[in-house]
This record gives sequence, C-alpha cells and structure tokens, in this order.
Amino acid sequence: MSAIPAFEIGVWNAWIPTTLLFLFIMLSRFFPKDIGKRITPAKEDGETRKVMLAVFFIMIIYSIFLPLKIGSIWFYAGLAVYILGFIISFAAIFSIAATKPGEPFTTGMYRYSRHPIALGTILPMVGAGLASTSWLFLLFSVFLMVTSHLSAIAEERATTKKFGDVYEKYIARTPRWLGLPKSG
Repeated sequence: MSAIPAFEIGVWNAWIPTTLLFLFIMLSRFFPKDIGKRITPAKEDGETRKVMLAVFFIMIIYSIFLPLKIGSIWFYAGLAVYILGFIISFAAIFSIAATKPGEPFTTGMYRYSRHPIALGTILPMVGAGLASTSWLFLLFSVFLMVTSHLSAIAEERATTKKFGDVYEKYIARTPRWLGLPKSG
C-alpha cells in the first residue's frame, strides 16, 4: 500500500464492489415477507446513522477513482473478505425470513452474531479497500466500523426494551459481532 492513495478514473475500479453492495442494500427493501422493513434499525441512533450513511456515500464516491489491484495478493484477499461479507448478509436475510414477525432474530446467522447485517456491510467495504490497496479506504472502513458499533449499542438498547428478558438472554449467549455462541 502506498502512502498516497491512487486517484484515477477507470473501468476496473472499486466502484464495482461498492456499487454491488449499495444495490444489495437498496434492493433489500423489496425482499418478500417484509424483510426489508424488519431489518430497519431502531430510530434511537438517528445521528449515528446519518454519519454512517455519509461515510458510506463518501466511500462510494471515492471508489469511482480507486483502481482495483487485479492479479495481486491484495486483490484476492480483498475479494475473499468481500464474498464473506455477502455470504453473512444472505445468511442473515434467510434467518430473518425464518423468524416469525414480532419475534427477535436469534436463529441461523443470528446465533453467531447479533448484528450480521452490519457485519455483512462492513466486510465488503474492507474487502474493497484491500482489493484496491487503499489505506484511505480502509481508514473509512474503520470509521464505518466505529459508527456501526455505536449504532449496534443503540439498537440493542431499543430491542431489549421491546423484547425484555428474551433478548437479554440472547445477548448473554451471543457475540455482538462474530463468534461461537456461549452454551446455555
């Protein structure tokens, strides 16, 4: 990774993976069984959400000028992280679809992460940063992680109010980001 990030318009730039992620997020609103409405986060974290969206859009704009390092080890590592993020997102959406409306999401991918949708959004951005070898894009990804963490805390607070003990027990056994569930 160079000290000065690349900044050139090209066909094979990071806009490809970031645009695919953006389209996936936008299309999720039209998923069946009201999945799009059910994955909408709590209103409690409005300011954090605005900052997160602003960073996300800055990353999309920057990705237009950020060439992918196709053929390099960084590209393949970034591609692997990118694909992992999409797999986590799809698994989370299937978990949401399998959950009855009005119940907290606690099965499937939600057994391993309390926020797999956020994780599935962050990982592709990290992957795009690796694939383009841009420390600046990775720095934006870290900022996206921090704002996602703050948003997750507010979302958990709101969900605990809504579901009470059931959700508190879920929090006690399930990692916030990714890991094996605790027994019990």
